Amino acid sequence: MAVKAVNLGFQFPSSSPSSFGSSSPKLRKDRLVFRSSTVEQISFTESENSLIEALLGIQGRGRSSSPNQLNAVERAVQVLERLGGVPDPFIDYWSTSNLILQTKSNLIEGRWQLIFTTRPGTASPIQRTFVGVDFFSVFQEVYLQTNDPRVCNIVSFSDAIGELKVEGTTFVLQKQTEPRQRLLTAVSSGRNVKEAIEELVSLTRNNGEKEPELEEGEWQMVWNSQTVTDSWIENAANGLMGKQIIGKNGRIKFVVDILLGLKFSMTGNFVKTGTKMYDVTMDDAAIIGGPFGYPMQMENKFTLELLYSDEKIRITRGYNEILFVHTRTDASRMN
Repeated sequence: MAVKAVNLGFQFPSSSPSSFGSSSPKLRKDRLVFRSSTVEQISFTESENSLIEALLGIQGRGRSSSPNQLNAVERAVQVLERLGGVPDPFIDYWSTSNLILQTKSNLIEGRWQLIFTTRPGTASPIQRTFVGVDFFSVFQEVYLQTNDPRVCNIVSFSDAIGELKVEGTTFVLQKQTEPRQRLLTAVSSGRNVKEAIEELVSLTRNNGEKEPELEEGEWQMVWNSQTVTDSWIENAANGLMGKQIIGKNGRIKFVVDILLGLKFSMTGNFVKTGTKMYDVTMDDAAIIGGPFGYPMQMENKFTLELLYSDEKIRITRGYNEILFVHTRTDASRMN
């Protein structure tokens, strides 16, 4: 299987990173999800895809997850735990008061990247300080089929600064990440986003998938390729901030939270003009405060190209040829 639910639940002493130490293991119940840091061509089962779908859109490796998202991840993990993964992957026994853990399978061996945990801030120095910060990469090295067995958690700062290592324990592993996850990871870190977009769009194009449509719902802009910053009102009117709501009958709305309960709202319509192409006209703008609104004389027209869309992620090219990445936020389509 591409995703393995490993029910170890042991915490080894951090004072001896090259061995398992002499104290008894402590049971851990928090969940972590890792992916292999090396890319392999592996197909996913339906149950594994359910976990991947549940993780899409979660930022900060779980720090910003909603209750609905956490429940979806929990359900997906429980399904994988029931399936069991590799049968009897471990042999453990006690020798001179030390726990000796050996593996029957080499699937767990290697370097894995952390993408999710239900406890991004704990007593663990790595989790408390770094796990919820997307700028740092967090890995786990698992090498148990050696004369020097070890499980280490690693924070990678940069090539110049180096890495921080401490021992780690309970984990759920994903052997290969998929293009959508790589895109959201790139968005979170702010690095190589265009490359991740090109990979996802090219893969969809090469697989001959059907033409995407503008999905109804509420979409949060999480990244755009704008390099020159305009005033906030211009950015809001051009869809460079906030949320985008796609309604029925070609209706579209931009919504931006300003401050103290005030919102910028601009509505309009879109018309499909060709394959993946839409003409968008935004012409009804206002500052909204509670039940009151202050109308603004604004109009904006642009062409929108829909590069990729599914129920959770959308990639478009819009105003001034700027690339946009949106994730769905309305709960009705997140369950």
